[in-house]
Amino acid sequence: MNSAVLAILATIWFVIAYKWYGKKMEDKLVVPDDSVPTPAVEMNDGVDYYPAKPIILFGHHFSSIAGAGPILGPVGAVAAFGWGGSILWILLGTVFIGAVHDYLSLMVSVKFKGNSIPEIAQQVVGRRARNLFSIFVLITLILIVAVFGYVATNTLISTPAVVIPTFGVIAVAMLFGYMVYRLNFSTSLATVLALIALFFLIWLGYKVPISLPFAPKTNFAIWFILLMAYGLVASVLPVWLLLQPRDYISTWVLIIGLVAGLIGTFITHPTINAPAFTTFNTSSGPMWPMLFIIIACGAISGFHSLVGGGTTSKQLAKQSHGRLVGYGAMLTEGVLATLALLTVSAGLFWKAPAGMEQYALFDVLKAGGPIKAFGMGYGRLTEPLFGVFGMLFGITMLKTFVMTTLDTTIRLGRFVAAELIGPSVPAFKNRFVGSLAIVLPAFYLGYTGSYSIIWPMFGAANQLIAALALLIITAYLVGVKRPTKYTMYPALFMIVTTLAALIYQGYGHFFGPKPNYVLGITSVVLFILALIVAGEAKKILSKTPDAEPNIKA
Repeated sequence: MNSAVLAILATIWFVIAYKWYGKKMEDKLVVPDDSVPTPAVEMNDGVDYYPAKPIILFGHHFSSIAGAGPILGPVGAVAAFGWGGSILWILLGTVFIGAVHDYLSLMVSVKFKGNSIPEIAQQVVGRRARNLFSIFVLITLILIVAVFGYVATNTLISTPAVVIPTFGVIAVAMLFGYMVYRLNFSTSLATVLALIALFFLIWLGYKVPISLPFAPKTNFAIWFILLMAYGLVASVLPVWLLLQPRDYISTWVLIIGLVAGLIGTFITHPTINAPAFTTFNTSSGPMWPMLFIIIACGAISGFHSLVGGGTTSKQLAKQSHGRLVGYGAMLTEGVLATLALLTVSAGLFWKAPAGMEQYALFDVLKAGGPIKAFGMGYGRLTEPLFGVFGMLFGITMLKTFVMTTLDTTIRLGRFVAAELIGPSVPAFKNRFVGSLAIVLPAFYLGYTGSYSIIWPMFGAANQLIAALALLIITAYLVGVKRPTKYTMYPALFMIVTTLAALIYQGYGHFFGPKPNYVLGITSVVLFILALIVAGEAKKILSKTPDAEPNIKA
């Protein structure tokens, strides 16, 4: 199949979906009312609650939910299962499950004064479900901070050229925020100036790479401590000063890279040479359920509900902006996942012809991993535009989002910690203390490498959060007497799929050739958690409350 044809069809499908299915979600489930002030307006504290311009909030949300996820997942799925099942899950999952999950997570949080989905669980399901869900989410967020801090540190060490743009964009973002929100600069003009500054920093980093001159362990310690300290400080700063503008600027880098990738695909239009399907059962496991775990961010990801119900809901200026931010950002991520799929199924070779051995998919994956595979495939697709710099731009595009995920996740953890522990221990309502409660355990897990013990379970854990979030949203819809089929069926599909994945992984960890009892026990714990929360939700779904639940401020 011609790669350009698939890219065109996928893009058209996502545009139609926004105008058709997204609009249906807005009219039938959300019913936005701009006469009602959003939490960002009503509870504006200048720090966490602060109304953002729609395009800037779209940038924050997209940057926070995207990262490397929608790129790495499709790369791994194509290598394991082929491109056919992968593209179907991206196209259908994004529109009917992922974007619905993201949009409704955002808007339900807005209805509940910007509280997180775990906190809302107490109001619509029950305290036990809320406590279990919150603890599980808190552990997951700590794990994400540890892993991204570890990966970011190794990136700074192995790729000295990214040091200057990684830290320089902080100053650019703060200047942008001050110009737009305090000096009332034109957003368009400030955007152009910020992008010029950012690309100058990328060029400067390429010309002046920065490497620390100490022993490897010392270099790792310095960068890791610096990144954790940055995340701690950034998570307590006002969102208008750093979070919003930095994510917005980073999004433009990804959008430029995405558009360039699509244009390059149209120009080069290589044939997709990977098989549509390999075999149902591979070394990565059976296609169902494992394909739906491997491709998460490119179709549905539980982390998105934490962003939508965490930082984004506290910055939404009007309810009518929700479809662009929540539904639209997820569809854009679907386009990105499609491009990632094409970079390895058409940009690289399943079986490389003579003279093109350097583009052999499995050789590249073995030598440099999925990031290198994406970069090389992207470079080949965009060669008419970037020449030999295509691969470098593709990898730089990925690296831009490391910092955004780091401090956004710490801020999200602070919110959950304040909601869960704050009522009993008021100190956790303090911004600095709450963030420190996330940073300290994450620092230990990342610095010692202990995160690697349970990280293999993250994929299933992430999709479990998505399934549970959809159950909570469905319970809310029952309470306000709105149609539940749009979230109920996706919730059931995700819960069954995730439970099946946990059974498959748990069996392998207990009885496989290389038993890992820690991961096996983790699988069992996650399985039991899912059953308990699902059981609590079932009690609510069987009822029809007369009125919308009231949030306790």
